[in-house]
Amino acid sequence: MFENEIIIIGGGLSGLTAAYLLARQGKKVLVIEKKSYPFHRVCGEYVSNEVKDFLIREDLFPFEHNPPSINRFRLSAVNGNHADFPLELGGFGISRYVLDHHIFQKCLEQGVQFLQKTQVIDVRYESKKHCFLVETNDGTILPAVFVLGAHGKRSKIDKKLDRPFIQKRSPYIGVKYHIQAEGLEDQMVALHNYNGGYLGINKVENGHFNLCYLGSREQLKTSGSIAAMEETYLYKNPHIREIFQNAHFLWDRPEVINEISFATKQPIENQILMLGDAAGMITPLCGNGMAIAIHTAILAAEAFRENQHLTEIQEAYQKNWNRYFRKRLFLGRKIQQLFGAPLVSSLAVKLLQSSTFLSRQLIRQTHGTPM
Repeated sequence: MFENEIIIIGGGLSGLTAAYLLARQGKKVLVIEKKSYPFHRVCGEYVSNEVKDFLIREDLFPFEHNPPSINRFRLSAVNGNHADFPLELGGFGISRYVLDHHIFQKCLEQGVQFLQKTQVIDVRYESKKHCFLVETNDGTILPAVFVLGAHGKRSKIDKKLDRPFIQKRSPYIGVKYHIQAEGLEDQMVALHNYNGGYLGINKVENGHFNLCYLGSREQLKTSGSIAAMEETYLYKNPHIREIFQNAHFLWDRPEVINEISFATKQPIENQILMLGDAAGMITPLCGNGMAIAIHTAILAAEAFRENQHLTEIQEAYQKNWNRYFRKRLFLGRKIQQLFGAPLVSSLAVKLLQSSTFLSRQLIRQTHGTPM
């Protein structure tokens, strides 16, 4: 048996959750993470309650940080017109800095091994030996029986694996701040459109708010700086302008990620089970990326518990991934076309204002069910 039965590339929510569950099954797991815990990630930091019961059952819920409950949703158009809806299932707010580190510590308790500040640059499957060879940036080659890809939205390894989505440039960037602000509602997650993107905001731990927006790479290039882009484009929405002008920003500079892609991906690539955003990213306006990441890890762990051979594990995982996520991600891409521009965002808000049934169905279709 190899020293590393399972190697997981990436230690975000999907990678950490999978590592924890697989270690509890008695598997030898190594997680390779290019950063060092704890650290911030560009993320909306709202978690749908579809995974809350699971986190509590598995002793993974961060009770000590008192995550604020979120039960209302606000959507505003570029002109500031807005509609408020109840979130039937609801969720909670927690930063990735806290939640990832919390699950990381739980993984250590289960015997999961970690290589931090290490990047995977190549993965090869040796069919004759029935094993993977994972190469890191320091030249080390690590063998494993199974490899899970949990490396997030995009990574150098995607290019090495020649994944189709990585061949096309994406027009989107992600920008994230943590702020303190008066007058924001504690139990609300809000999504505010502006011409070129949209911004989400919700409360997390310690009374702070997470402010994260999807922006335009072209607008940033034209503006010359993030601050100039925000004043030129984001401030056109009065809700966003008020937030920026009244907030106390807690970091010297924002977290930024380039070329966010919502293109279709496959849950199995090059014999690797892809988890979380590596298998497909739901648009931020659907607000469920964190819950989906956790859910994909659960499906992977279930596939390993019920099967032994690589092909059987792959088939089980792909079947369940398609069942739970293919429609949700497709719907998210379609919904995104209704936002990020003055006219269509205004029409969408007016339509949702006029139809409680439509707004309820929209929220239900983009959320999962409790596990």
